[in-house]
Amino acid sequence: MSVKVKIINDPVYGFIRFPEPELMQVIDHPWFQRLRNIKQMGLAHMVYPGAVHTRFAHSLGACHLMGKALDELKTKDIRPDKEEYLAARLAALLHDIGHGPFSHSLEYTLTGISHEKISRLIMQRLDTDFGGLLQKAIQVFDHSYPSRYLHQLVSSQMDVDRMDYLNRDSFYTGVSEGVIGYDRILQMLTVRNNELLVEEKGVYSVEKFIIARRLMYWQVYLHKTVLGAETLLINIFKRAKELTASGVQLFATPALHHFLSRNLTETDFKNNPEHLEQFCLLDDNDVMASIKVWQTHEDKVLSKLCRMIILRNLYKVIFSSGSLDDVLEEKQGQLLKTGKWTEEELKYFVFTGITSNSTYNINDELIKIETKNGTIKNITEMDDSLVNQTLAKAVHKNYLCFIS
Repeated sequence: MSVKVKIINDPVYGFIRFPEPELMQVIDHPWFQRLRNIKQMGLAHMVYPGAVHTRFAHSLGACHLMGKALDELKTKDIRPDKEEYLAARLAALLHDIGHGPFSHSLEYTLTGISHEKISRLIMQRLDTDFGGLLQKAIQVFDHSYPSRYLHQLVSSQMDVDRMDYLNRDSFYTGVSEGVIGYDRILQMLTVRNNELLVEEKGVYSVEKFIIARRLMYWQVYLHKTVLGAETLLINIFKRAKELTASGVQLFATPALHHFLSRNLTETDFKNNPEHLEQFCLLDDNDVMASIKVWQTHEDKVLSKLCRMIILRNLYKVIFSSGSLDDVLEEKQGQLLKTGKWTEEELKYFVFTGITSNSTYNINDELIKIETKNGTIKNITEMDDSLVNQTLAKAVHKNYLCFIS
């Protein structure tokens, strides 16, 4: 009996195929379907209206690119067996399943746990539910599987996750600087001693990939208005949790209320399965429904913040390489003079912070190049490498958020 192949029409890659029934079993699970209601780029759509694509589409895209990468490696006699191939595809598919509402925006606000750790907890739970289906996928995901290159394809400085989100985010924002030659990079991949390498003739495509990532960070992901919107969302939930802790009753969906009233750790998640189950009921809809109701709450700080985000009356943001302390003091004084806010409440309406972008981290697992003579070099060691000269330098910017 032949297996029915699932074909999905993806706007970035065209028709993509999912012939493995195990993949469809996972995709159809409610915890994975939840990703349809979680925006990939948080609140970036407030600047780029087209950026409303989801973690669901991104996860399918990463899984698709994993298949293409492994198929290219087969042409070079690097042949993972059928179980490894499936495990790598499952790991790519599930790498972001632990994201909560609005992706990175609320990652450490609703819980104190990274999405990677929650992804692993979800994978372990699904593995139990599916009778051991995900054992090898979990090993690939957490870097314990012997074939190291499979993990590198899932999570490294040049993985299928980054390849998909750069292409996808560029497509939906209309920012062409993020377009990368992912197909060229995939064709240039090779493996030596279980380690992922790039053939020397692909080095310029890799540099373009790193440059695209840098441009997308400052032009899109860390755009000052996007940063202001996401900081506003964080402050709404800081205030909501503060009020809940003081005994104030707030409207919230049951799943959201579960996290408003608790400060949970990774240990809590491991010891009580209810926390994970409640987390997997959360998506963007829980957050926005609550914010809409909170617009009229009697707490003037919470209601003001919620009206700001609904009406897109966002924080004004100033970036600077130098200190913003003088400007902070000035803005605080102006707000206090209005008589609307106490000194304690000011922290929600004028504050400073630091943001940074490390496009290529030389202290992380480096991208390695196989030269024409067979030697292996870090990309930073290649002659005239842009990565060594410019792109490996982390950039830090101070910012000030305020209301006028």
